[in-house]
Amino acid sequence: MTDDNDDIDPHYPMRAQLRRAEMLRDLPPPRRNGDDGGTNQPARKRTNRLSRALTFVSFAFTALIVSFIAVVFFTLPDLKRALDTAQTETLSITVLDVDGDELGIRGRRTAPSVPLGEMPPYLVKAVLATEDRRFYEHNGFDPRGIARAMWTNLISFDFVEGGSTITQQVAKNLYLDNSRTIWRKAQEALIAMWLENNLTKDEILTLYLNRIYMGAGNYGMDAAARYYFGKSVRDVSLPEAAILAGLPKAPSRFSPANDLERARVRANQVLDRLVDAGSLSEKEVAGARVNPAKVLTRSKEAGREYFVDWVAGEVRALLPEATGRLSVRTTLDPRRQIAAEKAVGQALAETGAERRVTQGALVALGPDGAVRAMVGGRSYVESQFNRATQAERQPGSAFKPIVYLAALKSGYTPDSPVTDEPVSMDGWTPRNASTRDWGTVSLATALANSINTITVQIGNRVGMDRIIGTAGELGIDRPLPRNLSVVLGSAEVTLLELTSAYSAFGNAGMRAAPFGIVSIEAENGETLYKHEVVPAQAMTRAQAQDMTYMLHQVVMEGTGRSAALPGRLAAGKTGTSQDNRDAWFVGYTGNEVAGVWFGNDDNTPTDGAAGGNFAAIAWRNYMAAAESGTPPAPLPGAVRYRDAPLVSATVPRSGFFAELADLFNAAPKLENRSSGNGTPNFRMGGRR
Repeated sequence: MTDDNDDIDPHYPMRAQLRRAEMLRDLPPPRRNGDDGGTNQPARKRTNRLSRALTFVSFAFTALIVSFIAVVFFTLPDLKRALDTAQTETLSITVLDVDGDELGIRGRRTAPSVPLGEMPPYLVKAVLATEDRRFYEHNGFDPRGIARAMWTNLISFDFVEGGSTITQQVAKNLYLDNSRTIWRKAQEALIAMWLENNLTKDEILTLYLNRIYMGAGNYGMDAAARYYFGKSVRDVSLPEAAILAGLPKAPSRFSPANDLERARVRANQVLDRLVDAGSLSEKEVAGARVNPAKVLTRSKEAGREYFVDWVAGEVRALLPEATGRLSVRTTLDPRRQIAAEKAVGQALAETGAERRVTQGALVALGPDGAVRAMVGGRSYVESQFNRATQAERQPGSAFKPIVYLAALKSGYTPDSPVTDEPVSMDGWTPRNASTRDWGTVSLATALANSINTITVQIGNRVGMDRIIGTAGELGIDRPLPRNLSVVLGSAEVTLLELTSAYSAFGNAGMRAAPFGIVSIEAENGETLYKHEVVPAQAMTRAQAQDMTYMLHQVVMEGTGRSAALPGRLAAGKTGTSQDNRDAWFVGYTGNEVAGVWFGNDDNTPTDGAAGGNFAAIAWRNYMAAAESGTPPAPLPGAVRYRDAPLVSATVPRSGFFAELADLFNAAPKLENRSSGNGTPNFRMGGRR
């Protein structure tokens, strides 16, 4: 065996080096001049600890930044998919009236994308001069623009200019919300970089011009041009282009629909920037300054907006997954809508202050349930709460016809004798509005004069099961309290519900659910929904005529005399809740049914406003205007109830004998009914 000493063996150089390293490791470190052999050890240790701490902090900070960027990146939306579907996945609902004219738009008002090359060059230049002069020079971020904006804001002591580029605005408007957080700004920065790397500058600018919000619900230059000027963006003039280019900064503030003069001042600023940027000369913009843009004149009436809101809600309920631009044909009759708005407005203007009434609502339905007019309040601008469909109020005596229909279904007739006498039910003692002692009267007279004591007795005899069941058959299917106070209208309902319930009385007992949408069509013409009227038999034809007879007596000689229509048959019922908090009148002719309500949103009492005065007068004013020029329609049961022959009110009559025949037909008829004692039961006209 050979010696293990390899130090001088040229065949094992690595082993020799290893041996020398081991020897050096075992030797103490060399001492330097002045070294005391360990005095600097604590300082060296502190330095090492500080170095390690700084290294750890630096690593942690870097890891945090990297993690933040990673989380932001991975939480970004699918950019490519969103880019392709951002416009088609939004919902825009255009609501049309019964004649096909536009009532309003809900959701985004958009238009098909217009290529950049088809837009007027001066519009594109105006947008660039106003929003991002260096758009074609930067890579999505403009440090010079940010610095300029900061300086402008600093010297103005206000936020008057932003530093976001068009690319950043596209990133925000296309993918993000308007929240001002570090998270959103980080996402915006990443999306802007993605846009710059995946799209050309022209493509980004085209996206911007077709997607940017332009005020009044409009998105994109073409939608705004059509809304404000009634033309395509391809055809706008320089002054019109200046108004459009000035909108993105503050769409609502500078919208010409809100303040035309302010919009024109902003347009002049845009023209100044065009000149400053060298895009146009002062001579070229002089004409636009002298002849500013004019905008389309739009109706100031906002009453129909309640109906538009209601229809938009119905569309979303019917088609919850719908996207794109939808056209909705509705039942609204513009002539009746004007009459409804005028009737409510006139009542509030003339006697609202005197009676301390601040709000009103009206809804009118056709025999098939079609909503022909709807007013949800005094002013849509002040309050968008729809009191015709959303407000739940006590109807008072306007609920009594449901109780009397339940009585008819239990065997009562309009001639059945009932007695006004004190009533006490489990400590509850209802009283009549008047102090008159009515004695024994017919069922019809009791309803015509809204006698509370008799109504409670009838309700007690009929039973709550039948009353609640009858209400459900008439469309009031909400849970009703099982106590007798319901018969006097203590349960809350909406105006639309109660008006729809009355519609069956004048329609041979058939009730159709109220509806406002006739059809819904997609942009390509495909019909997505078409309404089908499905009436239900809520009562027999004879019961409907009996109800019409009794409700006609309300108008002719009872609490609703203020609602009488000259030359036209009508039936209806007044309603006033406790302390005059609510005033109702719901009534109908042979053509339609309408209900009105007046009161206060805070449920405070009015000063004597009642169904028989405030509400009945407004109802009469509406009906007179709505049916002006419309031939009177027959109202079966109103005058010749039961088995009397019906003569259509629309048949023209002339001559003495025709008039004489009408008088005989209108006279009260003797009934061949017998009471329990065998004595003939006579119905005497005007008996109370």
